[in-house]
Amino acid sequence: MQYISTRGTAPELNFEEAMLAGLARDGGLYVPKTLPKFDSNFITSLGHLSYEEIAFKVMKPFVGEVFEEVEFKNIIHQSYSKFVHQSKAPLRQLSDKHYLLELYHGPTLAFKDFAMQLIGQLFRTSLSKSKKRVTIIGATSGDTGSAAIEAFKGLDAVDVFILYPRGRVSEVQRRQMSTPSAINVHAISIDGDFDDCQKALKDLFNDLKFRDKVNLSGVNSINWARIMAQIVYYFSSYSSLDLGGEKVRFTVPTGNFGDIFAGYIAKKIGLPISKLIVATNQNDILHNALISGEYVRGIVNPSISPSMDIQVSSNFERALYYALKCNADEVTRLFSDFALTGNFKIQESALNNLLTHYSSGKVSEDETSETINNALKKYNVEVCPHTAIGLKVAEDNMCDEVMITLATAHPAKFFKAFESSTGKKPVMPKSLSDLFNKDERITELPNNLDQIKRVILERI
Repeated sequence: MQYISTRGTAPELNFEEAMLAGLARDGGLYVPKTLPKFDSNFITSLGHLSYEEIAFKVMKPFVGEVFEEVEFKNIIHQSYSKFVHQSKAPLRQLSDKHYLLELYHGPTLAFKDFAMQLIGQLFRTSLSKSKKRVTIIGATSGDTGSAAIEAFKGLDAVDVFILYPRGRVSEVQRRQMSTPSAINVHAISIDGDFDDCQKALKDLFNDLKFRDKVNLSGVNSINWARIMAQIVYYFSSYSSLDLGGEKVRFTVPTGNFGDIFAGYIAKKIGLPISKLIVATNQNDILHNALISGEYVRGIVNPSISPSMDIQVSSNFERALYYALKCNADEVTRLFSDFALTGNFKIQESALNNLLTHYSSGKVSEDETSETINNALKKYNVEVCPHTAIGLKVAEDNMCDEVMITLATAHPAKFFKAFESSTGKKPVMPKSLSDLFNKDERITELPNNLDQIKRVILERI
């Protein structure tokens, strides 16, 4: 399995090389040169398997031969050993046609653990063989950072620097990043929003001299391994329902477009998905793009669903690449224009291709709070603000097909929003019991690339 850049000029890499590189050297994102295909018999065969067994079968074609079969199975086993639910990603039935996919039973209580725990083990195995050391830079709107720090803390061959927007993540998210004592992990708060952090990340990668000097790697959803890992729970959730090949819909709380793009790949390789529904908050660049065909960067407005407070969604580039029938030149032109002007118009044919697979809905702050409260009353289920946005959009798009809504984080990570919406405190998991008693380590920096570089160079 070889990987190519969405912008067409970076060298082809195998899975391990693409994983360690993160962002392609031409500024694009890696995608498989060819996609595997799974038939209905394959999907049926998953019904009696464990999550780990499904993960191996689904991911092995993407990994190729860079990891031996026994070795890769062990990596998967280790990756999900810290999940507290036996099913890893259990389905909760809400109504006759509506299910909630609980993706928050990992060590940091968010769906990012499914990919980040795997990447941690993959990096560990790869670097132990090569005896190399890498510097990982991540940008986060909350959950990616904590999941990355949990996955890589204490690993000798890795230094991890996580950039997050100061004052724009929840208190639990911040403390999950700032309280680990391992000396190889660093939480850096930036004076700006998530898009500023993400731009700094990409600028660091595009500075090839700096990139090579520190052996830079990335674990944001720009990293294909993140997408690959998230494909698995689309298959596991579908196979657990025994639908006999009937098509389903997925509603996905969406910020950086990685989670829903994983659903698109699941569909491309054979899963019977009729529609992937983008659920977003007031920062609605994706919703507007799908409605108008105009991808226009706006101002990021802080919300009670901070992981969606994004106006530039990295993985939308991958979606456009496929919508443009893999025309790397056109992808390069569009995103070069976007870097200069903050907008571009999607070709009509490409927009029609997008709308074949995706639809969307946006939810206001008041509607989010109302849905958190309604979920508790109607379903007796506690949900985080992001999951509430997913539920609201899913309920607005119900039809005769089964709907699966992704529950992306535990409500305790956003306990203030939950309490203000319901008047009650969410159940606090044991993993958070002493979080507020730990000392924090945070480096505060302005939105200045030179100062970010200086801190990285001083600490690696």
